[in-house]
Amino acid sequence: MNPMHQHHACEGHLRGRPAGSFLAVALVATLGLVVAELAGGYLGHSVALLSDAVHNLSDVPTIVISWLAALWSERPADTEKTFGYRRAGIVAAFTNGILLVLVALGLFWEAFDRFLHPVAVHEQWMIALSLVALAVNGGITAGLMRGRRDLNIRALFVHSLGDAASNVAILVGALVIRSTHAVWLDPVLGALIGALVLWSTLGILRESGHILLEGLPREMALAEVARDILSVSGVQEIHDIHIWTLGPDLHALSCHVRIPDMHMEESEKILTHIRERLDRQFGIHHVTIQFERAGLPEAGYYMPGPLHSSNPES
Repeated sequence: MNPMHQHHACEGHLRGRPAGSFLAVALVATLGLVVAELAGGYLGHSVALLSDAVHNLSDVPTIVISWLAALWSERPADTEKTFGYRRAGIVAAFTNGILLVLVALGLFWEAFDRFLHPVAVHEQWMIALSLVALAVNGGITAGLMRGRRDLNIRALFVHSLGDAASNVAILVGALVIRSTHAVWLDPVLGALIGALVLWSTLGILRESGHILLEGLPREMALAEVARDILSVSGVQEIHDIHIWTLGPDLHALSCHVRIPDMHMEESEKILTHIRERLDRQFGIHHVTIQFERAGLPEAGYYMPGPLHSSNPES
């Protein structure tokens, strides 16, 4: 029996992806906020506001990368990118994660320096501009909530949420400093915000790196998927099985399946049953299966050992 390949392309766009127009609005709003905080920091002699302006300025490349990734991800497959551009969002998430780590380290350094050298500020400027910044960053965060299952958008969501948290911290810190003159509270809050950003970012880097290295989707177990394929009548053995992620909610599988010698019409029925089970049980839509009668082939990469059906008559 000649080897047969079945390719099932997944159609449709990613669910919950914010429109590129929203990211464009978020970019303009962030740039406006940076200008306002720079002016307020200068007029109010507030290093905290100037630092937050620089913090918000770091959002600009993040938004630009996410915006471009959102546009690229919608592009169809072509002769060079045969899987399409779904991975653009994953690459953007990994890049943004690195930027977020740098921002968090910068916040730690700024908090340490501020703790050693306290600075008196005009609290009224901090209060007014922190409210404006909270409105802007809160609006961006709320707009990104629906698309946070997308790793690219989740990176931007985490960044925006950290910005909103920093605005709340500045507001609360300004009110407390006004009443107690405890200027040491400002760097402490800054360090806590940096820790929050760093903790959230490590998860994004770990997940995006796992996908870029063609790792098994977190919610799946390789042996469980193989056993499910073996449960299909007629399947005797499965080997050389690989499962990876092409993009958000888009998983792919390839494997070799040994079946008895039969007419092509009967083997097509087995193929259909396998695809239906993979789609229903695991949400795997992009499936490539090679039928064969031979045993385990030689290979120089990791390949799980063959799994055999417990029914010798299948």
